Amino acid sequence: MHNEKLKRVIFIITTSLFWFSLYTYVPIFPGYIENSGVSHSMVGIIIGSYGFSQMVIRIPLGILSDRLNKRKLFIILGIVFSIISGVGLWLFSSAWAMLIFRTLAGVAAASWVTFSVLFSSYYRSDEAPKATGYILAANNLGQVLAMFAGSNAAEIYGARSSFLLAASAAVLAVILGLFIRENREISRKPVSFKELLSICKSGNLIVMSVLAILSQFISYATVYGFTPIIAESLGANSVLLGLLSTLSILPGIPAGALSGSFFAGKLGERKTLFLGFAVTALSCLSIPFVKSLAVLIVTQVIGGFGKGVTIPLLMGLCIKNVEENKRGSAMGFFQAIYGLGMFAGPVVVGFISDNVSLDAGFYFTAVIGIIAACIVKLFVKDTISS
Repeated sequence: MHNEKLKRVIFIITTSLFWFSLYTYVPIFPGYIENSGVSHSMVGIIIGSYGFSQMVIRIPLGILSDRLNKRKLFIILGIVFSIISGVGLWLFSSAWAMLIFRTLAGVAAASWVTFSVLFSSYYRSDEAPKATGYILAANNLGQVLAMFAGSNAAEIYGARSSFLLAASAAVLAVILGLFIRENREISRKPVSFKELLSICKSGNLIVMSVLAILSQFISYATVYGFTPIIAESLGANSVLLGLLSTLSILPGIPAGALSGSFFAGKLGERKTLFLGFAVTALSCLSIPFVKSLAVLIVTQVIGGFGKGVTIPLLMGLCIKNVEENKRGSAMGFFQAIYGLGMFAGPVVVGFISDNVSLDAGFYFTAVIGIIAACIVKLFVKDTISS
């Protein structure tokens, strides 16, 4: 029992350090890129590259790890890519270097699918929700601590120090990750691309995936994209940028916990999703009118709650009507396809910003939220029995 507990603790700490290494510089990164003298379009491309590489790699990586029945190898490789990304961003500051090394951060993040599969194997099948809760908590904890520590380091030692902090955390994660225990008893039958295409037709997967793309579009166009640039124009320093990013994520933790139980139970899944996207759209719409940093933070807290309600519920609904033995593959598809939104959000808003205005980019993002709410009204049905 002691050994079982120890291997789970090692895994959870490794996971937190891994996500810490990917998020230390996220609050200051958009402004850092812009200050290098590039256009908003290039800012968007660099930020979006993180999602693009995940979209391309996550599904084949999941299939390959299933075929080889080796997850630890891909976990270690993922962390190594995070080291390379952090060191590269620390050493090189050209736009092309930032594009390359941020892309590699996305390659690292693509290994998340193997983290979740291996950690879940440490628990009985009926304890899957508990395992998911623990690993997602480690993910969120790593991100929140990273943004707090990275933004403070950037304020004291300069922006590039946050890249070095990212690499250092990843080095610690690799060392600890070497003690992760592989579970050879995992017996997931490797899925073929043909089978994957058939899974895509199951249940609500397509609709939920489209909604997830739109949700990630909004997040990576705003919180992880151009909202920090607005904050800098209102006088935010690195510490306040970190606070802004943190407060946009923290409300998602209780919102996510209540989403599928309390809110969906009281309001129904359809209305919960509709209100989540509506609140998010309203948050985006308000940004161009904000004239103070305090008000901007309030809009991000509200928007963070809206996004926190939608994503966990979408994750649950995407596999709700999928056969048990195909749920892992369905979730892998869902996680990979929403990388399209992570890529498209900052790229599209960057293009709009350069050719119209940054305010227009936020208006467009609000429209995306409204479109998502309309899709919910038209295509999502409540499945919770009263």
